[in-house]
Amino acid sequence: MPQAAAASEYDVVVIGAGAGGMTAAAVAATRGLKSIVIEKTPLVGGTTAISGGMVWAPNTTKRSLVGADDTPAQAANYLETVVGTPEGADLRARYLAEAPKAIEYLESHTSVRLTPVPFYPDYYPDVPGATLRGRVLEPVPFDARELGNQSPSLRPPLPEFTLFGGMMVARADIVHFRNVFKSARSALRVARLVAGYGADRMRFHRGTSLVLGNALAGRLVKSLLDLDVPILLGTTVTGLRRDGKAVVGIEVRTASGEAMSIGARLGVVLASGGFSHSDRLRRELLPVEAGDASAAADGNTGDGIDLGKSAGGFVVSSNRNNAFWTPVSRLVRANGESGVYPHTVTDRGKPGMLAVNKAGRRFTNEAESYHEFVQAMFRANRQSAAIPAYLICDRRALWKYGLGAVRPMAWRLESYRRSGYLHEAPTLRALADGLGVDAGNLEATVATYNRDAATGVDTAFGRGSNAYHKYVGDPANLPNPCIHPVVTPPFYAVVLHPADLGTSAGLRTSPAGEVLDGEGQAIPGLYACGNDMNSIMSGSYPGPGITLGPALVFGYLVAMRIAETRDAQRAQWGSEGRPLVRLVSSSAAPPSAP
Repeated sequence: MPQAAAASEYDVVVIGAGAGGMTAAAVAATRGLKSIVIEKTPLVGGTTAISGGMVWAPNTTKRSLVGADDTPAQAANYLETVVGTPEGADLRARYLAEAPKAIEYLESHTSVRLTPVPFYPDYYPDVPGATLRGRVLEPVPFDARELGNQSPSLRPPLPEFTLFGGMMVARADIVHFRNVFKSARSALRVARLVAGYGADRMRFHRGTSLVLGNALAGRLVKSLLDLDVPILLGTTVTGLRRDGKAVVGIEVRTASGEAMSIGARLGVVLASGGFSHSDRLRRELLPVEAGDASAAADGNTGDGIDLGKSAGGFVVSSNRNNAFWTPVSRLVRANGESGVYPHTVTDRGKPGMLAVNKAGRRFTNEAESYHEFVQAMFRANRQSAAIPAYLICDRRALWKYGLGAVRPMAWRLESYRRSGYLHEAPTLRALADGLGVDAGNLEATVATYNRDAATGVDTAFGRGSNAYHKYVGDPANLPNPCIHPVVTPPFYAVVLHPADLGTSAGLRTSPAGEVLDGEGQAIPGLYACGNDMNSIMSGSYPGPGITLGPALVFGYLVAMRIAETRDAQRAQWGSEGRPLVRLVSSSAAPPSAP
C-alpha cells in the first residue's frame, strides 16, 4: 500500500480501512481533498473483505434492471415498521434520500461497481413496504491483478468460503458446483473456473477472481490507488489532537514503533469498525448471553468509539440490539488457528436441517434471518437452555447442502470429526447422547418434523411460509422448499453459539455524519461512519446489506460535508482557503517524505 507521504497535514484523516473509511477517503479525494487512511492491522478491507458484500440501497436506478417496483415512500414505510423507534429516524430519512445519489457517484468517480441481485427478499417480506427484489446490490466481480503488487495487503476471505485453498465462488456459480455431476453445462462451467484458478495459483498467492465482500474491498482499494490516497498500515491511533473542542489531527504509533502527529485541516473520520472484539465494550453494551464470539474482523476493538468519547462524543446504548447477530459454530483450522463459521444463509433454512435446544426441542423457525435466530436463542434460553443450540441433519442433507464449515459433497469428514467440530452417530438417540441432549425429546421432535415435511406444513413454526424462507430453502424441494424428512443415517450435528457480524451501538451523529456530543452539538472536525457511528437501523436488521449500505452512503456523505466545509472556507477566505481552526503544535516527527 502507498505509505504516508510528504506532509504532516492532510485535509482529511480517516481511521479505518473498511468500506466506510475507504469510501470517505476516496470520495474526499475526488473532491480535491488531500486524504490519508490509517489502518492499525497489516491488511485492508476490515469486515467488508470477509463479508457477503451485499448492499441494501432502495430506489437506485438499478432496480429497473430486475423489474423492481419500489418507491421512496414504500421503503420508508418498511423501515418505519421494522425498526419502529424514533432513534435514528432523521438518519434513515437521509439515507433513503441519498443512497441512490451515493451509488451513482461512486460508480462515476471510483472503481466501485454494483449490480442488483435478481431476487433477494427483504427479511420481513410480509411487512408493509417490503419488496422481493431491487433493493439488494452486490459487487461486480473484481480482478485482483488490478491491484498489482498491493494485492497481498487485501484481507483474504474466510477460508471456509473458498475452495482449493483460495478460490472464491460467486453466488451464481454455487448451483453449477452442486450440479457438476448432473449437468454438462455446469460441468463445463466448473471446469473453466477451476482451470482459471489453477492458472492463478501458478503466479499468485490465491485466486485473483474476487467476489462478494472481497470484491467490494478490492474495488475500494483500487479506487484509493487510482486517487493517490496513501494508506498507513500497521499504525495505531493513540489519541486525537484538539484545539478547544475542535479535533485537528491525530497522534499515532507506526508498526516500527515511531510516534507521529498528523494534522487534519478539515476533519478526522472515525471508521474503525465498531467494538466486536473489545471485551470491555462488550461487557458494557451487549447482553451476557452474547458471549465473546464474533464473525467481524479481529481489528474491530472499539478504537474509534473510544476516540470519539474522548472528544465528548455520545455513545447510543439504547438500540433494540447493540449488535447484529448471527449463530456461529466454532472450529480449529488445519493450521491450528481458531475460527468461527457464520451460519447465515447456507444451511439453517435448507430442507432436512433443524435446530434444537438442550432439551432436544426446536425453539424457533430455522429459516428466519440470522439476526432473528440469535434473538430467538436469547429468548428461549430464559426458559430452557438454548445456548448453545444444535443444528442437526442427516447424511442426505449434509451431502447436498453441507453443514457449517463442512462443504456440500464432502467425501472426507474425518478431520471435522476428529477436531470435535462435526458430531456423527448412527442413530438420533446416539447423536443426542453424544451432544448431551435429551434423546427422547429429540426423537419425538424429529418425528413431528418428518410428519410435517411429508405434508409441507411446519405446524410448529411455519417454516417455508414466506418469500424469505423460500429464498434460503431449496426451490427444488417440494412441497415446501424448507423442510424434508430427516431419516437417512448417519446423523450429524454442529454446535451453535450466539455471535455478532458487527456492532450497532456507536457514536451519535448528525445526518451528515458529524459526531455529536451529549447536548446534540456537532464536535468540530470529527465525523464517523460505518460501525463507529450508531446504526441508522437502531439494532434492527431489515434486509441483507444494512451495514454495508449505510457504510458506503455515510462515507460518501461525510466526505461531501467536509468538501462543503472547504468550499465555504474558500468563499470566505479566497481560493487559497485557510483552516477553520489553528493546528496545535506537536513535537512528534511528521511522516517522512518519499
